[in-house]
Amino acid sequence: MPFTLSEPTAARIDRTSGLPLYLQIAEQLRARIVAGSLRPGDALPTEFDLKDQYGVSRATVRQALDTLEREGLIYREQGRGTFVAHPAVEQALTRVVSFTEDMRSRGFAPGTRVLSAELRPATGELANRLGVQTGDELARIERLRLADGEPMSVEVSHLVHRACPGILQHDYANQPLREMLERDYDVRIASASQSIQAINASRELADVLGVKRGAALLFIERVSHSQYAVPIELLQIYHRGDRYVLHNELRG
Repeated sequence: MPFTLSEPTAARIDRTSGLPLYLQIAEQLRARIVAGSLRPGDALPTEFDLKDQYGVSRATVRQALDTLEREGLIYREQGRGTFVAHPAVEQALTRVVSFTEDMRSRGFAPGTRVLSAELRPATGELANRLGVQTGDELARIERLRLADGEPMSVEVSHLVHRACPGILQHDYANQPLREMLERDYDVRIASASQSIQAINASRELADVLGVKRGAALLFIERVSHSQYAVPIELLQIYHRGDRYVLHNELRG
């Protein structure tokens, strides 16, 4: 439900201050979000309601909301309104971490929905990346990854099938794929190399992730190697840009 103010807010706007009115409004709304009185998913009042509550123009309210949206604190849905955003998940780039492990460490309940699973012949590009022959059998698994039931990313795994025969028969919807590789096939992911780029969501990805078509996504393409330094998986990850921050520590 939208929050309402228990006292006239206009009285708390300092019109003699050098700070623009829209920044004062943004600061007050930001404080409510940080304090938790406005929680992720909560709806904010309409621009018209905020205009009346703060005693300012609609243009001033829109500037305040634009500021919070740029900060990633709120998001807008056409025809529905303005909502408090979920905090972005910061993912470190220092080691290979599974989605399940990552979400559990942050206190989220990880979930997986299998979108497709099949055997496919390796294309020339995939064969080159995975060190196999063109036409060799790959297990392709496409999964939607969720945190507390909310879509976070789509992952497409291309696995060298001869290294994990029968992998498609496993319950990788409820068990981490990485754990099954180690437990059932004695394949441990020891290293990986990856590239990261910003892309726009296609209509298909937007529908699955619950974002607008063209929304910003973080696309990661990762080749993982086993303990024997043999390529085992090419993983393509499409992260929601509004929910992920990639973090790395550098030394001079």
